[in-house]
Amino acid sequence: MKIQSPNTGFLNQTQQTGNKLTEQLASGKKVNSAADDAAALQIIDRLTSQQDGYSQAINNAYDGISYSQVTESNLSGVNDAVSRIRELSIQAGNGALTDSDRAALQEEVSQLQTQISETFENATFGGKPLFDGEQVSFQVGPDANTTQSVTPSDGSIASVIAGIDISTQAGAQAAIDISDQAAEEINTQRAELGAFQNTLASTIKGLGNQRENIAASQSRIEDTDYAKAVSDQVANDILSQASIALRGQANRSAESILGLL
Repeated sequence: MKIQSPNTGFLNQTQQTGNKLTEQLASGKKVNSAADDAAALQIIDRLTSQQDGYSQAINNAYDGISYSQVTESNLSGVNDAVSRIRELSIQAGNGALTDSDRAALQEEVSQLQTQISETFENATFGGKPLFDGEQVSFQVGPDANTTQSVTPSDGSIASVIAGIDISTQAGAQAAIDISDQAAEEINTQRAELGAFQNTLASTIKGLGNQRENIAASQSRIEDTDYAKAVSDQVANDILSQASIALRGQANRSAESILGLL
């Protein structure tokens, strides 16, 4: 005759609890599978997806800042060239110069005109032309249609500058006005790009705050409370040891009963 120890089920329960607590302490997570808490696991998955969305949106916004910085840098180079053309135009307006003097100044202007044209034609960002005049949008949020856009120059300034000819005094006077208008347009575009960068920087800050808040919410649901888990483990170990001792005593009592029989 075999006598079943009365605390076998309890011992199995304490062992299962101990295994679960050990897993929580080792992984740092109190929800490791659907068996731990199916509802909590679904919430954790949704929060993880949200965090990933915010992280990618932040990366996109940084791309937008890089794009505008590269565009602004190219416009800065164009602006320097236009300023030099204006300086040469003022010099060419000097009546003391000969036609050959102005022709020499026009040579430098021609080189600067080529530089400006090549900038607008060839400047790219990751293979995308910078000055095609098309609006560029950046996805800066985890939800649909959360975008911020900027429209760069179409490069038409190059054709205006290309018409400058300071080989005559009259041409030099006209070139000064053209240079002033071009510089004003370029600086307006640079200001717009600067404002776009500032807007994106503010967006990144806001996205970072929201991502941190979501991460904190997820942590409260998912992460192990080490103080509680260690305390529970100690209590469970005591119960397990007591259960083993009682089981041993019960086995000895059973053997005594069998001996009497």
